[in-house]
Amino acid sequence: MVVGAFPIKDKVAVVTGGGSGIGLAFVDQAQKSGAKALIADLQLTPEADKLVKSSSGNVAFMKCDVTDWSNLESIPSEVSKAFGSDAVADVWIAGAGVFEPKWSSWLYDTEKDHYKAMSVNAEHPMKLTRIAMRSCLGSKKPGVCLIISSGAGITGQYGCALYCASKHAVVGFTKSMAQADYDENFKIVCILPGMVSTPLWTGEAAKAVNKQYSFTEDVCITPADVAEAMMEMITEAKYGGGSLMETSKAKPRNMLESREAYKLDEHSPPEMKSWADECYRPVREVFSKEREVGGKTSGVH
Repeated sequence: MVVGAFPIKDKVAVVTGGGSGIGLAFVDQAQKSGAKALIADLQLTPEADKLVKSSSGNVAFMKCDVTDWSNLESIPSEVSKAFGSDAVADVWIAGAGVFEPKWSSWLYDTEKDHYKAMSVNAEHPMKLTRIAMRSCLGSKKPGVCLIISSGAGITGQYGCALYCASKHAVVGFTKSMAQADYDENFKIVCILPGMVSTPLWTGEAAKAVNKQYSFTEDVCITPADVAEAMMEMITEAKYGGGSLMETSKAKPRNMLESREAYKLDEHSPPEMKSWADECYRPVREVFSKEREVGGKTSGVH
């Protein structure tokens, strides 16, 4: 079974980084399409606060530091608090991200223990996906997780090597998780925007970055443009698990890769199915156990 077409009406979405930019644009589109949304972010911009207050309870906010796994683990319970005890999120958007701040930079190298930018951009989407799968499997319902990467996730840039590496990481993760669509009825996809007109480029603090990367508004798409592409990836059956979509001024909807050719199911050659049955066995056993126990455990062996 695969997720297939997944209309968002009457569903619940979780959006990390939903307090501004692309994430907020998606929240706005989701609630206009009849969905509820939980914004998980450090804070709300005035625009986001206005949306929450005017949504008649369909949009809620929780303070969330995506580098703190206890914050991420609390999201399912926050969904229930916001939208009812039986509410379970159907759509999960890993949207929180940072570009190349001096406080977490390979070039300036000021951190003592780790690059926090990697925690935000790479670890948090992977952990959110794990939580999302446990939540949906435990509720015996299909789900979708969309990770926001970047065009930098398939290219390199000498000026922002750490950022590029973090975005490459989630592209590789998404491709690796394609089989979950067929095995677990859970679709994981990734969108790779080009330059987007967000506070990253338009804010007061971005002036030096703008000069370094020759930013101009005419090469940008809007957060709403990206949100529309995200909605397409989530709702349309042609975007199976593991799919990658580039969206930019030059290529608004460019399917970079679909994992359809790599799926392993009942129609696969016997030798490939036999190989997959052994290779994927530990993964399938863990997910099967989580489905049985209602998704309430972590670290199941």
